[in-house]
Amino acid sequence: MTIIENQSDTRALADNAEFRAQLLEHVPQLRAFARGLAGNRDRADDLVQDTVARALGAAHRYQPGTNMRAWLFTILRNCHFSERRKARYDGGSIDDLPERLQTTRGDQMISLELKEVRALLQSIPVQYREALILVSAAGMSYDEAAAVCKCAVGTIKSRINRARNELARLVDEPVAPSRRPALRAPRAPMEHRATV
Repeated sequence: MTIIENQSDTRALADNAEFRAQLLEHVPQLRAFARGLAGNRDRADDLVQDTVARALGAAHRYQPGTNMRAWLFTILRNCHFSERRKARYDGGSIDDLPERLQTTRGDQMISLELKEVRALLQSIPVQYREALILVSAAGMSYDEAAAVCKCAVGTIKSRINRARNELARLVDEPVAPSRRPALRAPRAPMEHRATV
C-alpha cells in the first residue's frame, strides 16, 4: 500500500462509526482508571481526553478484532507516566493539588469516605495501584492487565496481592495521637558584657 492509501485507511477507521462507538463505550472505565492513577477528578478527565484524542490520531495502529480496551488503557497509562516525567521539571499550580487536600462540606460523608479511599490508594506504590484498579475496578482479566502494564501475569497477581496487603495494613494501622513538642523553660536573658 502507498502512504496515501494508509492515510485514507486511517481516516476511514477514525471516521468509522463502529470504531468511535467502541471507543466511547470504554470512556467510563478509562475515567475510573484515570481517577485511580491521577487522584484528581480534573486531571483524570484531562487524561481521558488526551487518551481519546491520541486513540483517534493513532486509529491506523489499532487492529480491528483485537482488544480495544487494553489498547486504550495502555495509551492512558503512557499519557499518565509521560506527564509525571514532565511534572518533575514543572512547579505545578494550586489546581494540581490532590483532592484530599481540598475542603469538603460537612454533609458529604460519602464524599469524605471516597476521598479516604483515594488517599489510601495514592499512598501505595503506583505499580500496585494500577494493577489493583485494572483488575478490581476496571474488571480486566489478569491477562489483559498484564498486557496493559507490559509485564507477566504472575507479576500482576503479585502486585495485586501486595496492594491488597498494603491497603489492609494501612486501614488497620492505628492513628498515632498527635504529639506536642515538650515545652522548654524560658531562657533567662543574657547579660551583655562590654568588651574593651
